[in-house]
Amino acid sequence: MSQEPRTYSLLLFLFLIHGVASHGVPDSRQDLPPLLQKMAEEIIDGSYLNALLDLIQFQSSHVWTADLSHRVVAYLNSRNVAFTIPSLQAVMENHLEQCLYQPWKLLEDLRGTDAQQFRTAMKCLLEDKKDRLELDDITVDLGEIRKQALQSPGVNRSLFLITLERCFQVLNPLECVEILGRVLRGSSGHFLQPDITERLPRDLREDAFKNLSVVFKDLYDQTSAHSQRAVYSWMTGILQTSSNGTDDSVSWVSAENLWILGRYMVHLSFEEIMNISPIEIGLFISYDNATKQLDTVYDITPELAQAFLERISSSNFDVRNTSTIHRLGLLVCFYDDLELLDAAVAQVLLHQMIKCSHLRGFQAGVQKLKADLLEIATENQTLNETLGSLSDAVVGLTHSQLESLCPEAVHGAISTLNQVSGWAKSQVIILSAKYLAHEKVLSFYNISQMGVLLAGVGTQAFHAMDRRDLVQLLRSAISLHVSDLSPAQQHGVLSKVMETGDTASGIVEIQGAFFKEVSLFDLWREPGFNSTVLKEKELRRSQALFLFELLSKTTRRPEELLSAGQLVKGVMCSHIEAMSVDSFLAHFQYFENNFSLLSPYQINCLAWKYWEVSRSSMPPFLLATLPARYLASVPASCVPFLISLKSQLDSLVLDSHKKNSVLKKVQQCLNDSVADEYTVDILGNLLCHLPAAVIHRGVSPRAWATALHSLRDCLDLSPQQKVAVRLRLLEQHGLPQNWTAETTKDLGPFLVLFSGDELSSVATKFPDILQQTASKMAGTLPPKEFLQAVFESVRNSSEESPTSDRSPGCHGVSAPSSNDIIKLAEANACWAPEGLLCLGEDAFLRSVELLGAVRSFSPAQLRTLKEKAVQVWDTPSYWREYHLVSLGRIVLALTESELEQLDLSSIDTVASLSQQTEWTPGQAKSILQGFLEDSGYSVQDLKSFHLVGLGATLCAMNITEISLIKISEFRVVVARIGTLLCSTHVLAEFKRKAEVVFGGPTEWSSSVLQELGTIAAGLSKEELRMLDKDLMPYFQPSAIKCLPDEIFKELSAEQIAFLGPENAAAVTPAQRRQLSMLQLQSLQQALDGAKTRSWLDAPPSASPTRTPASLSPPGAWVSQGLGLGCPLLVLMPGLVW
Repeated sequence: MSQEPRTYSLLLFLFLIHGVASHGVPDSRQDLPPLLQKMAEEIIDGSYLNALLDLIQFQSSHVWTADLSHRVVAYLNSRNVAFTIPSLQAVMENHLEQCLYQPWKLLEDLRGTDAQQFRTAMKCLLEDKKDRLELDDITVDLGEIRKQALQSPGVNRSLFLITLERCFQVLNPLECVEILGRVLRGSSGHFLQPDITERLPRDLREDAFKNLSVVFKDLYDQTSAHSQRAVYSWMTGILQTSSNGTDDSVSWVSAENLWILGRYMVHLSFEEIMNISPIEIGLFISYDNATKQLDTVYDITPELAQAFLERISSSNFDVRNTSTIHRLGLLVCFYDDLELLDAAVAQVLLHQMIKCSHLRGFQAGVQKLKADLLEIATENQTLNETLGSLSDAVVGLTHSQLESLCPEAVHGAISTLNQVSGWAKSQVIILSAKYLAHEKVLSFYNISQMGVLLAGVGTQAFHAMDRRDLVQLLRSAISLHVSDLSPAQQHGVLSKVMETGDTASGIVEIQGAFFKEVSLFDLWREPGFNSTVLKEKELRRSQALFLFELLSKTTRRPEELLSAGQLVKGVMCSHIEAMSVDSFLAHFQYFENNFSLLSPYQINCLAWKYWEVSRSSMPPFLLATLPARYLASVPASCVPFLISLKSQLDSLVLDSHKKNSVLKKVQQCLNDSVADEYTVDILGNLLCHLPAAVIHRGVSPRAWATALHSLRDCLDLSPQQKVAVRLRLLEQHGLPQNWTAETTKDLGPFLVLFSGDELSSVATKFPDILQQTASKMAGTLPPKEFLQAVFESVRNSSEESPTSDRSPGCHGVSAPSSNDIIKLAEANACWAPEGLLCLGEDAFLRSVELLGAVRSFSPAQLRTLKEKAVQVWDTPSYWREYHLVSLGRIVLALTESELEQLDLSSIDTVASLSQQTEWTPGQAKSILQGFLEDSGYSVQDLKSFHLVGLGATLCAMNITEISLIKISEFRVVVARIGTLLCSTHVLAEFKRKAEVVFGGPTEWSSSVLQELGTIAAGLSKEELRMLDKDLMPYFQPSAIKCLPDEIFKELSAEQIAFLGPENAAAVTPAQRRQLSMLQLQSLQQALDGAKTRSWLDAPPSASPTRTPASLSPPGAWVSQGLGLGCPLLVLMPGLVW
């Protein structure tokens, strides 16, 4: 991203200029070897790619000597071709840049090569061992070029198409298959459109066919359902043709063919599976790699799985035999022969079913099968006796079953329990308590055995541990599970590790994301930092700002700091401005390698610096961070701008008006149309931002399939864009009622765009596909109509009878079963409150965690589920921590009086409640007071981990209570408190406490202001006006939003201009309405990314302060080597930045 688009000065130019610089003009009559003479003729004809391929071919069998350069020049002169070295360089660079920015030109050029040239081009892709090309004293790094070229979508597409067209006629089929494999893997498989399989050869040698089949199997998950079907048809066409059998009654599906099909075996029809001979299926199961293959059939359906199980049973393999069960892979997830099954076999099946979580759907059936097997496995033994042999089926145990376990049983089974995935937090709490009840003292040894159960250890228990044990924990493998701890638990550990005053050793031991919990105050106390110890630590921006400033005073080599992990977050504009021209250009690569860590303000500073020192080589996308008028500086060839911007727009441009300006430039570059798949490759994520009109009418039919693949990943399409996509889908595929299964799978992410009526047919025809699509949307809130369609699909296929709940009013009411709840996920929000109230007790106990995670429940539904909890668990006074944890959002329905009944003596219980963000002030006050009363703590007794665990309930404190918090505890959790969205008067009181720690506002540094977060919104008018304008970018955006309107308007126009793009974008409409015209102009300047330093904005037409030499400055991207060799390998993504 650091230099203008270049082609490294074509190798041909390099050897010519090398010869001219070294010697005088040779005799023009000197003869050239035939291949070099051919190359010279191609230069004359403008066939530069052909010429370069001839040069590579010549060099592969001849020693290059300097006199050859003179002889080539002489030959060209003898043909009366007038040229200068610079003009030859320019025309060749222009030609190859066209291939880069118009990859279809590369395809045309490769079509125009002769057989030998094409062979040379393809060999360049294959010859990994020849990493460097030596040409006299010029060295070319082929390996790096090849690597980068295969990452360019446009180049990959051209290589893929030309390989299909010509390779199999010129090269060995095995070599062509290897090239196809590399190119397809580089494209993540999306080149494999259904029509492509029609161009695949059908007469491949057996070894080449098997190798290509492996490629298709490896890319299975990245391939659309239609393409999977097309590839399957191509594979089976060859397999059926090569089958030796002539009798139609003998199935073509042999053991070997099953192995070749791999994951594509799930596309066999039920009839084809049932026709497989017992001998062949037995032979297949006996293969050592059969289990690996069956472990990967993630999209197999119950019907096909049971068909395979039936055929295996018909062979000599007994599916009740332990060794056979071990070979069944994911088929065990559909095992249905439970009659007279003994406990030992049930335990083996349960162990094998660990892998069933990888299935695409059908999890409700899996859970039911596990429950049935669990019952068989424990039939003649107690749960205590069998606990360690039940595998991950133990996650299906209810709270009461876990509570019934004795501590000795949990201790004995810990080596199994600590590895099980899928535990609910409430289960972890129960099991951890059981395990620790067996231990007399909480030591490093016994806590190191807990694995995933570590998160169940109480905050107070962590804090009570010996410091040396905790330090040892942080050094050990169990530290991987520290990230699973709640913030309160982490601070329980942290406060103990840091409490002896040995801050230095404590800080060094804290790794990864846990380091972000270290306070700025503790960093202040540790002067002995070096950049090396920071490389593996995640940093908050406030930490990075402080540490970068600290270390920059003692480190003279910028690369030491810029390469120190996340320390780059702390680079300030003053650091960037202070860099010399050479230093900035030499070290820009460190910034570009960490762009995801930089703030919009930092990127804006980089853009201004680049504009000032070397605008002609400025990465085009940086222009988007400058005021909109600088878009006029985008080169006439827009492609570099589009390619460099495609994955950056959302993070670079936060203001909607400015984003519209950038998108107008994008549309101008496209002429308001997306012509072909190459254009889609260039656009990347920019496709998500194109106006609805362009999506509807501007994307050509040729480009649509590729565009649709990209649109699947667009998370925030506008309503207008969604309408446009829906209309295109209807034009292309017709109404959903006419869709095939493959169409429904491929359009899964777009089903949310259709109405309930349109989705009803999908719910009827393909309920499993609809439910699988919904399960992939976890974490999002799909439209109500989509959820209703999912709900209907589950209800229509449910085998459950009306509820057996005998409560008044439940007779005949349709209530959910636990299976229904698993299938529905977020669509559980469609249950009527009366249905939820009539939920059976067992169903409630088995699914309460899932219900507590539903985000679309209404207050009435939450109240109903709370009433069900009271029916099952009695009144809230009897509830324990694990009950509250399992209820999730349902706890929001607790009234203030009910909250007062809870036992809130544990900070972990309170921490679980504070995770909910929708408490009313009255509820929050009840939780806070309940904790203080039940724990016996007064406010002045609260430790840092208590403050963290209280979370948003701290906002319910009054000014007097806040003033009682100990400074020694407050100062180490300032950053956590700074994430709370409290009222202004509460933030003002926290600000007063912060002054005791950090001094008055006029003494605050950038790192302090960043650390304070929303606490800074407690500043008074006078304090805000006194803040240095250079501090304004270091407010957190959340603090800007929290500033009262009447306070925010007190900022001067100059202060507002210095806010930076991110903070300016955080200004609320209400705050805007309070501003004067001059302040609004300043705000617009900040949004635009206008320069805020003393130097004035230079107009786009101004000449650059420095024009880079033809050779790049030291450390800049293009100086990494003379990167030429294969003509198609000079076309790489890095060139566009």
